[in-house]
Amino acid sequence: MHTAYCDGKNTPEEMVISAVEKGLDTVGISGHSYTFFDTSYCMQSTDIPRYIAELRYLRAKYFDKIHVLCGVEQDYYSDYPTDEFDYIIGSVHYVKVKDEYIPVDESADILKKATDKHFGGDIYALCELYFDTVADVINRTDCDIIGHFDLISKFIERGELFDTQSPRYIKAWKAAVDRLIPYNVPFEINTGAISRGYRTSPYPNLDIMEYIKEKGGKFVLSSDAHSKDNVAYKFEEYESLTLNKSKTAP
Repeated sequence: MHTAYCDGKNTPEEMVISAVEKGLDTVGISGHSYTFFDTSYCMQSTDIPRYIAELRYLRAKYFDKIHVLCGVEQDYYSDYPTDEFDYIIGSVHYVKVKDEYIPVDESADILKKATDKHFGGDIYALCELYFDTVADVINRTDCDIIGHFDLISKFIERGELFDTQSPRYIKAWKAAVDRLIPYNVPFEINTGAISRGYRTSPYPNLDIMEYIKEKGGKFVLSSDAHSKDNVAYKFEEYESLTLNKSKTAP
């Protein structure tokens, strides 16, 4: 969950109160880690100590109502220390080509232009680079949760950016899953793109979830909430997907 410390709308306390009202017994807030090359959406490095202190205060204030965890969504290319956080979500928001950081979740147009500029119009080459980076996210961030595994598919329901059934696309994400599974770190079932109107299904898509389950992988629900209204968004609908058995559906 994100707050006004980064690209969220509400204060940490407002998010905690919403979690209490929704009956949760534990809540984790995970601000976007500082990325020096793009500060438009993330926590500023000078604000992070205050963020940690505020979350510690809220843990004490609401100890009899809910357990509050202070987390961080650590981007693959962030180098800000994570020692003081209770947990880490490891995420890939960019692919790096030479000295350029290309955001994969900002717009379909950015992805199209990057494909033409760096990959000769081959969108699957971009997807392959993305999943190769995701495959290294645990090694890079030492995360406790793998964030929105197939974030690059954010815009596919709004237009034909690429075919998720392409053999090259499937091969790329399967290779990434195979590299991540041995770490025994859970994959996030992320409903954030649904609440914000980009998708009608969570990350990762159902085919990927089934493959992760077949390989013995684990899941954790995350609303990736950027406002208090979306805390625990559709958890009751997707909770069954966290069960480690195949062929489940929401």
